[in-house]
Amino acid sequence: MFRFLAVMTAASMVGLQGYTILFNNFAVETVHLEGRHVGIIQSIREVPGFLALLAVYVMMVVKEHRLSALSIALLGVGVALTGLFPSFTGVALTTLVMSFGFHYYETTNQSLTLQYFSTHLSPLVMGKLRSLAAISSIAAAALIWLLGWFLDYRGIFLAVGGIVFLFGLWGMFQDPTHESVPPQRLRMIVRRRYWLYYLLTFLSGARRQIFMVFSMFLLVKVFHFTMQEMTILFMVNNAINWFLNPLIGRAINRFGERTLCSVEYTGLILVFLTYAFTTSKGIAAGMYIVDSILFNFAVAIRTYFQKIADPRDIAPSSAVGFTINHVAAVFLPALGGYLWMIDYRIPFLAAAALGAASLFFAQFIRLPGQAQPFPAEAAPEAE
Repeated sequence: MFRFLAVMTAASMVGLQGYTILFNNFAVETVHLEGRHVGIIQSIREVPGFLALLAVYVMMVVKEHRLSALSIALLGVGVALTGLFPSFTGVALTTLVMSFGFHYYETTNQSLTLQYFSTHLSPLVMGKLRSLAAISSIAAAALIWLLGWFLDYRGIFLAVGGIVFLFGLWGMFQDPTHESVPPQRLRMIVRRRYWLYYLLTFLSGARRQIFMVFSMFLLVKVFHFTMQEMTILFMVNNAINWFLNPLIGRAINRFGERTLCSVEYTGLILVFLTYAFTTSKGIAAGMYIVDSILFNFAVAIRTYFQKIADPRDIAPSSAVGFTINHVAAVFLPALGGYLWMIDYRIPFLAAAALGAASLFFAQFIRLPGQAQPFPAEAAPEAE
């Protein structure tokens, strides 16, 4: 299962980063999109994340590991087709296809990791997979730089998407499962005892939107980072995360989820306050790197859930959690953009407030005496 997830994760990052690196230049230079078009496409891109709970119903007819591979193949198809439809409608549709592939893989990736690895191993596995994702992102950037010497946008999209599709095709012929894993409840499940997991997941998703939408925009708009400077920052950031991510998994095992979450949220408060008030280009760039490192601490929320959950709830609850994580994506970018127009500091101050709320609720994290408190044969049925 680790080999399967490692290959699928690498393919996922090559596809996502390939699309992300190419998108803005392709949108401006070839499709001639305006800012409002790009904003609409970014909203469309988040819709599949919001609909991740539907993955539970897909699993009724498609096995979960096979859905992972199909998702990677779909991601590859979406990326490959992007260059063939240089219009607003075409890019919107191919973005939707690509995003369904990426988000459904992320949902099944989290679920399979929590199902197939023990509470001690899962933080280490998540750390290694995130480290692999970082190095795959660097590889995607290098691949696109190399292909750029020989191919146009259409050719690069086809090449990157084709590579990702082939990895997805490989995954369809793999069977990394074993029978000792408890069968999953293939229906939407929302339980009152998981309230803290849901709440921390929602707050994490809201902060993630501010980080993804406004931190890079701040560097370009306010601090005038060039494309070359942003590329260097991207490479340095992923190199650091490649090294640190395995250490985060070990830290969860050593210090526990509540400590890691408290460190993350305290750090994020300081990062967002610094974003709001710094006038230094170097400090702003440093905060972007720190922000990215702290973003990876979010695996502690997932491992906390693994330790409190009925093992048969992992797949449906992962899908529900992924949807909750994307609730803010529906409205927050547009709201944040409006607040940015009033004062660019407001979105970052709001993110600091979200960090403070997360820090408060993280203190309620309590783990049971046993890592798996609900044996499969005695799992409570109450919703």
